[in-house]
Amino acid sequence: MLKPPLNPSAKNLLGASILFRRWMTTSKRVQDRSKQKRVNDLEIVTEKWKILSKILFLMELLKQQPEMIIPVRSLENYRKQINLPKPHRISDFIRKTPNLFDLYKDRKGVLWCGLTERAEQLLEEEQRVLEQHSGKAAEHVTRLLMMSVDKRLPLEKIAHFRRDFGLPMDFRANWVHQYPQHFRVVKSFNGIDQVECLELVNWNPNWAITELEKKVTGVTESNTATNVHVPGILSLPFPLKFPSNYKRVYRYSEKIEDFQKRAYLSPYADASGLKAGSLEFDKRAVAVMHEILSFTIEKRLVTDHLTHFRWEMVMPQKLMRILLKHIGIFYVSERGKRFSVFLSEAYDGAELIEKCPLVLWREKVMRLVGYRGRKKKFETLSDMSDVEGDIGLIQSDSEVEDLDVQLEPQGSVDYEDPLPMDNSEMDVEEIACEYRNFNNS
Repeated sequence: MLKPPLNPSAKNLLGASILFRRWMTTSKRVQDRSKQKRVNDLEIVTEKWKILSKILFLMELLKQQPEMIIPVRSLENYRKQINLPKPHRISDFIRKTPNLFDLYKDRKGVLWCGLTERAEQLLEEEQRVLEQHSGKAAEHVTRLLMMSVDKRLPLEKIAHFRRDFGLPMDFRANWVHQYPQHFRVVKSFNGIDQVECLELVNWNPNWAITELEKKVTGVTESNTATNVHVPGILSLPFPLKFPSNYKRVYRYSEKIEDFQKRAYLSPYADASGLKAGSLEFDKRAVAVMHEILSFTIEKRLVTDHLTHFRWEMVMPQKLMRILLKHIGIFYVSERGKRFSVFLSEAYDGAELIEKCPLVLWREKVMRLVGYRGRKKKFETLSDMSDVEGDIGLIQSDSEVEDLDVQLEPQGSVDYEDPLPMDNSEMDVEEIACEYRNFNNS
């Protein structure tokens, strides 16, 4: 069958559509990367972190509540922070981790969420680990200030690194005032509003040594005590680790070698004289990002948090382009709405090579995440003891699939909507008292 000829306007639209499709398929977005550049092991790490971040947020939220319990319907106010989009039920997600969270109804039928005894023990353990890590965290925050242009950074931006740097929950209220010998809180104006900033108090030359210098040259704080270290030009090559199936490394071997041989300015040296867009400018930016990632406890960051410091750290506007370009140094995962960047050298497959106590604590939490079995009815406090041993659990810390936290919309459920029309609920102290009586019985 012959098709009718297209009119000129239709031809123009067809041509524009073809051009648009070509432009879309040749764009340089992260999602358009070749599969040969993907590192499946690090994608698994990203997937685990997405799960863990939800769990940690819920644990921290409950820790701040009176008696450490909260109505499940109140958690709807935190759906964005939990990063659990509709139509997934928050109660479904909580139910998948019965080792850490308890779900129970009060006498009025309102569903509540609380921490298990094991979860409370883990939070106490975390507090001890954070206190032990506090000195190292103070060093890293100080070194972050030392790399900045004005030797000060907005507290709000540093707060984005709280979990990544191993900072406590009271970071802004109390922790920043515990190290007056290193930094202090000052007020600053960003043109209109007054902003709280953390300002460097004393420059420590022993801390102006990059993590790469320590590894390659063996220079440490102890052997620089007599000779004051002055940051300047560096010519140290960055450790490279390419994906095993990435073949283009041979095609670009000369460019990679030229980049590795090129001298660059230390992240702690004054970079005001560098010309934006120059090769030296870009390589220093790589050094800065390498140093910041080295400070993090898991050697990974959300890329948004890293790009927030472009101006303060004298880095290029198009920072993502540099991260993607140097795939042997960094790895960018596009899982989820926000991308993550890894320090490639720090991982052996999906395992972090050097694990600090905070990482080991998080692995403990992850081993308690997971759920297997049919949906169970949520019983009231009076008859929960009958089903206490009837919940199937699974413990896994290897494969993401075993975690079974991919929440799918359910056609039918065995319990009522946890958001009843009746707004009445038992008092917090009343339900807490009843819950304690139940646990002691």
